[in-house]
Amino acid sequence: MKIGTLYGISVGPGDPELITVKGLRSLQKVPVVAFPAGIQGKPGIAQQIVAQWLNPAQVQLSLTFPYVQDMAMLKQAWQTAAAAIWQYLKQGQDVAFACEGDVSFYSTFTYLAQTLQQLYPEALIQFVPGVCSPMATAATLGIPLTIRQERLVVLPALYTAGELETVLDWADVVVLMKVSSVYEQVWQVLNQRSLLDKSWVVERATLPNMKIYADLSDRPSLKLSYFSLLIVQVCDRSNY
Repeated sequence: MKIGTLYGISVGPGDPELITVKGLRSLQKVPVVAFPAGIQGKPGIAQQIVAQWLNPAQVQLSLTFPYVQDMAMLKQAWQTAAAAIWQYLKQGQDVAFACEGDVSFYSTFTYLAQTLQQLYPEALIQFVPGVCSPMATAATLGIPLTIRQERLVVLPALYTAGELETVLDWADVVVLMKVSSVYEQVWQVLNQRSLLDKSWVVERATLPNMKIYADLSDRPSLKLSYFSLLIVQVCDRSNY
């Protein structure tokens, strides 16, 4: 029997209309659609994004990926998810995994695909690219993320203020993802460098409950959600 294909579908940061035409076609043609489970029994972001595009005949497979740093727990979750998907693939059924943002940009799908290939080398996998959060956030703000020869740095998680200091010494544009837990430290660094008026924080970019904070000068403290991103325009664009 022919083995089914696992499609990693990039579904964008939140707005259901930001999925690509190829992604939508791939999503709708498969019999099984998988996605990361939400927390506390609620639908996850990816599931919410694709909900309106699915039909009742499609199997919806919710997979649990814990929000932890423990590698043993993470590997077990990836293996469990890969095994669940393989049950369909080995029967010749294609599976689409709906991935928030882009499948190749700090995504859960990367680990799932690697684990699937390790456990079942015959598995077929295809990546369908899409819109990732820094691009969507810049579009939301109505600014170019980069222009000309500007150097862009994306930090997926910040653990020390020193790390940000080092990046600000040479980068022209900095994107800080998952900034909620370190916002106050980041604010102090940006304040010292007089960059607060060239910084923006966006929560839940492109979603109906999106929030935008521009010019952070009077915002030394913000209660932000997990899905918050900060863009710093380090360089001076006034001469461009």
